[in-house]
Amino acid sequence: MRSVAGEVFLLQLAVVVLLVAAAVVALVVQARSAGMVDARHRTLAAAGTFAESPGIVAALRSPHPSAVLQPSAEAAREVAGVDGINVYTLSGVTLAHSDPRQIGKHVVGPFSKAAAGQSFTDTFEGSLGQSVVSVVPVKDSDGRVIAIVSSPVTVQNVQGMVNRQLPVVLGSAAAVLALSAGGTALVSRRLLRRTHGLGPAEMTRMYEHHDAVLHAVREGVLIIGGGGRLLLANDEARRLLRLPVDAEGLPVTDLGLEEGIAEPIASGRSATDELHMATDRLLSVNVRPTAPYGQAGTVVTLRDTTELRALSGRAEAARERLKLLYDAGVRVGTTLNVERTAEELAEVAVPRFADVVTVDLLDPVLRGEEPTEASTEMRRTAAVGLQGDHPLYPVGELIRFVPTSPMAAGLADGRAVLEADLRTTHRWRAQDPANALRILDRGIHSLIAVPLRARGVVLGMAGYWRGQDSPPFDEEDVSFAEELTARAALAVDNARRYTREHTMAVTLQRSLLPRGVPEQSAVEVAHRYLAAQAGVGGDWFDVIPLPGTRVALVVGDVVGHGLHAAATMGRLRTAVYNFSTLDLPPDELLSHLDELVAHIDTDEQEWQGITGATCLYAVYDPVSGQVTAATAGHPGPALVRPDGTVSLPEVPVSPPLGLGEGLPMETMTVTLPEGSRLALFTDGLIESRDRDPDAGLTALRAALAGPARTPEETCTAVIDAMLPSRPSDDVALLVARTRRLDPSRIAEWDVRPDPAAVSPVRNACARRLADWGLEEIAFTTELILSELMTNAIRYGTEPIRVRLLYDRSLICEVSDGSSTSPHLRRAEATDEGGRGLFLVAQFAERWGTRYTARGKIIWSEQSLLDGAAPPAMDLGEALLAGWDDEGF
Repeated sequence: MRSVAGEVFLLQLAVVVLLVAAAVVALVVQARSAGMVDARHRTLAAAGTFAESPGIVAALRSPHPSAVLQPSAEAAREVAGVDGINVYTLSGVTLAHSDPRQIGKHVVGPFSKAAAGQSFTDTFEGSLGQSVVSVVPVKDSDGRVIAIVSSPVTVQNVQGMVNRQLPVVLGSAAAVLALSAGGTALVSRRLLRRTHGLGPAEMTRMYEHHDAVLHAVREGVLIIGGGGRLLLANDEARRLLRLPVDAEGLPVTDLGLEEGIAEPIASGRSATDELHMATDRLLSVNVRPTAPYGQAGTVVTLRDTTELRALSGRAEAARERLKLLYDAGVRVGTTLNVERTAEELAEVAVPRFADVVTVDLLDPVLRGEEPTEASTEMRRTAAVGLQGDHPLYPVGELIRFVPTSPMAAGLADGRAVLEADLRTTHRWRAQDPANALRILDRGIHSLIAVPLRARGVVLGMAGYWRGQDSPPFDEEDVSFAEELTARAALAVDNARRYTREHTMAVTLQRSLLPRGVPEQSAVEVAHRYLAAQAGVGGDWFDVIPLPGTRVALVVGDVVGHGLHAAATMGRLRTAVYNFSTLDLPPDELLSHLDELVAHIDTDEQEWQGITGATCLYAVYDPVSGQVTAATAGHPGPALVRPDGTVSLPEVPVSPPLGLGEGLPMETMTVTLPEGSRLALFTDGLIESRDRDPDAGLTALRAALAGPARTPEETCTAVIDAMLPSRPSDDVALLVARTRRLDPSRIAEWDVRPDPAAVSPVRNACARRLADWGLEEIAFTTELILSELMTNAIRYGTEPIRVRLLYDRSLICEVSDGSSTSPHLRRAEATDEGGRGLFLVAQFAERWGTRYTARGKIIWSEQSLLDGAAPPAMDLGEALLAGWDDEGF
């Protein structure tokens, strides 16, 4: 509102409001006046019509005039739209009235004129309030007045008629006000654009200073109209172009300007900093159209750049150098690969700074190591700009620079070495005189050798070469080359450090992951591990043989990448393997692992805790065909049945490791037909940035479904269908095809809790071993079973069972209902017993205890391979080994 347009808008709006208000008042007053006039006419017409109506005289002379006149008066009142039609005698007695209660009453009114035979209309207070009343005499056939008829209309009803018209009047006034305000706003808005929102004082100040500013600037200003005529020229333009005094108004072509400067001014085309000669001055010309700020035309500005001409070349070169440094910061170091970083340095400098760029690095740098000392023996890592049969050393060649070469000199001094003209210097030729001539013949004539130094360590040398028509390098080029090389050296050193850490992480991870699958008969296994694009991670898998021909399948994941993830993975894998030797159920094993992780996270001596670790542990028993699985925050396995159908068994999911807070874990048990395939995987297989887990599981089901395939074929099909060449997260996949132990290789007996029952069972075992062709180990097996059954009868509880499993080895199992576990100890000299387990340990390859839901199983394993068992000893030697020399 402070602008000129705002003030005009307010003034016009105030005038419109006053006019509309006055019009509304006038209309209301006129309507009320017209209403009163209409009321007078209506009442007079109603009274006159009723007084002249046929039969009124007869009704007045009838015995009961009121009975005749009252209905007629009411009917006439309704038709006429008045408040009443009243009939009075000349003496003032009411014969008919709008209020029937007034009939017969005597009234006194100003009816003298009517009694004298004159009609009149007047306003006075009556029984209905202030009213407009018309009075008309009733005359008989002789012209005598015999009665008086009056017709009233109350003023309130007249005003009510006006009030009913008032909304229309006010609505019309509001519409007129809105239209007027809108029109005023449009006019004011156009005025606002024309005045650019300036206030009165600002416009005055603008016009006061217009001429001063226009003519004081040191830049020529010309305004050219649409017809090519000069409309305005300031003093600087007149001076630069030497215009005549009366130049304004003349066509540009008639100003006598030189053709070189007249053409861009008169053409009307846009131009930016175009250089043109005018007399002896070099002018920078800018042309812009005046639209939409004014009428069609152009504005031309002229700037004298004669003194800047000598500096323009150097400024342009400096700008190009700055842009090249910026591009180097963006393009060099995009990967953490030493060779590629060296190539990026060479690519960014050719051809904008040099015609050929070579990068030579020390061998330790390429291996990710930090050079212990500067050496003139380097390997050519990158060379860009070379074409055909070039004379420079090729990429990959080990170069030994002589002391007089620019590379060796720069390495020794730690500074750039400039050879501005290779044709006039001879020190560099000592490297290879014959090849030096070939270099000169190819037109290469200038060189800058710059050390690649980062964090105080020299990594190699960069060589910038110019040839053909390029100017030789100078001292300014040396400074730029040092700056460019220093930035690239940091990228090379970062790549070297990453190479070292990546090599360490890969080495650590490979040492921690399984190198092969142990031999076992329960499942046929295939596995895949794919490292993430970001490097090594914390995914792992394992296949652990368990007693009783069982096997444990393990898949785990540690969130993150790098050394810490790999080291954490190794610790967890080792822990799982150690816990598995205790032969714990899956839920108990994961509970112990959860407690271990929680302890590691709370250990103040740990550098970094374990966060985001998950694990899936499944145990498959080929005797029963059952698989029991538990998971701690890890995806469950996928099951492919022999017919090719795929299902995802519901495995109760517990929190990730370290977050269980002592809560019990749950397991899933399912019986599998022989030939089923179990697929255990980490979340990197089904999750990615562009795929949610549900879609990943659907794709996995599709990849696993189909006819029977080997585990190797299954792994290949899944990896090809699910993953890109470089996944964003590392992936571990373990596929196991189940087998069942031949029932003919399983033997079981129930044992009565009586020492006399040992012999029959032992004899039955011997016969079964003979059927299996294992007579060679029958004696030791009978001895082992005798000791285990005797211990179960003596110290255990019912039921007692013996089971033999004939697989890769012979497994003897004795189970009972007791949870007490025997342990091996050396008997004292005076002990009468305690040597049974010692004999079992001597004759069995392995032995141990496994707890079940109803007791325990003591098992022993005897190898069936020649030379795999420990040297045999007879019973006497085994018994004597239970004592030491002091026992006798």
